[in-house]
Amino acid sequence: MKYIPTIGLEIHAELNTLSKMFCGCLNDANESHPNVNICPICMAHPGTLPVINKEAVKKVLLAGKALGGKWSEYTRFDRKNYFYPDLPKGYQISQNNYPLALGGELLGVRITRIHLEEDAGKLVHAKDGSLVDFNRAGRPLMELVTEPDIKSGEEAANFARELQLIFRYLGISDADMEKGQMRVEANISIKPSAVSHQPSDLEAGLPDASKLGVKVEVKNLNSFRSAEKAINYEIERQAKLLDAGEKIIQETRGWDDDKQITFSQRVKEESHDYRYFPEPDLPPLNLATLNLGEMVVPEMPEQKRKRFKKEYGLNEEQTEFFINDKKFAGFFEAVVSELKSLDIECSERDLISSAVNYLTSDLRSLVKEKMISFGEILLTPENFAELIGMISGGEITSRVGKDVLRTMVETGGDPSVIVDEKGLRQMGGEKEIEELADKIIKENPKEAEEYKNGKEALLQFLVGQGMKETKGSVNPKILGEILKKRLK
Repeated sequence: MKYIPTIGLEIHAELNTLSKMFCGCLNDANESHPNVNICPICMAHPGTLPVINKEAVKKVLLAGKALGGKWSEYTRFDRKNYFYPDLPKGYQISQNNYPLALGGELLGVRITRIHLEEDAGKLVHAKDGSLVDFNRAGRPLMELVTEPDIKSGEEAANFARELQLIFRYLGISDADMEKGQMRVEANISIKPSAVSHQPSDLEAGLPDASKLGVKVEVKNLNSFRSAEKAINYEIERQAKLLDAGEKIIQETRGWDDDKQITFSQRVKEESHDYRYFPEPDLPPLNLATLNLGEMVVPEMPEQKRKRFKKEYGLNEEQTEFFINDKKFAGFFEAVVSELKSLDIECSERDLISSAVNYLTSDLRSLVKEKMISFGEILLTPENFAELIGMISGGEITSRVGKDVLRTMVETGGDPSVIVDEKGLRQMGGEKEIEELADKIIKENPKEAEEYKNGKEALLQFLVGQGMKETKGSVNPKILGEILKKRLK
């Protein structure tokens, strides 16, 4: 590699508190009507005073603890001064030198700090100009800053994905990137992979490999895919500039998802450009004196991954399927608990394996087909475990099990009741299956004769006719064996 990329991330996440950061306005990310969740405080009317949202502070501290960081003994808020139409105050209340949490690590990437600030409003661009929706203004916004330990767009996207999972497991943010609840910004620089010992190179303006390159920030990346592509594009763009003997400008750039390129927005500001100074209307916080209560970090995604593989024998794909949705993982474990209480002649491992297959294939397909979330399905762990038990115990066939699962997803209900109402219990008597085989042969004489003459593939057709006749309640393996005997 000719150049070594150096990448640090700044990730913003809106916290899911009931009220905004410094006022009592509703913090509702789903509000579609503009400018309804606003008040004199978040609109910066003269004479108003902000009050710190304690729950927002606790959520940031919980994130710091979960990521292995340390809480600051002393912390305070500062004014970050800049003008933008969606910023009512003309400044943003943020934290500069004294953030709430310091340090930590995730996927080998060191975390510098986590601090708390207020979000800005939202610009809505129209033909005749731009409108401002201030519903978002003042929402509690957590910012996490990493050390420049990342080397590629893929690493950055993986880090952001895992961080989103952690936020959701902690219950501090929904972190929905499509709704703007989580935004990624990347600081990218490159330097030569080998140190130059030629003074003439430095005199000619070529980059010094012993130092970091010029940093370019790409802002407001609103998907993992965009983050990965924008970073990789920027690495390539900077490399081409250096190869051409040109200099990289320290600037802020945006990402054009249609053209798949970054574009210049403005020359990058330094921290002193914001003229930070302590927020005079808010007191400093000494965390030791606050009654924060006990903060318990729940099982994190990586811990759950290891446990699921070891405890349930899941492969990589199955594990990720459950880990990526905390509620679904909880549903699965509740199913396993129910399966252990079933009194059927089937091993616990086989029952779990069957449940995993139905959850990751059939149920997954139904949820996708119905265009609903997992939380919306009318299915309980108890009823799902009962269905798996009925299939594994031979009460119903796998084909019937799929149909019953569809009914349970659509209307809810007990699987045994659905099976009895529709007469779907597995045909178990050999005499009954023999009678069915004779009927199939009689009604399909041409196919039966062709099978006798060597077209063995037609056996599946005949079995299919039996499944259709019995609505899937006959065991296809047993029916196939009896058909073979009859057609010798």
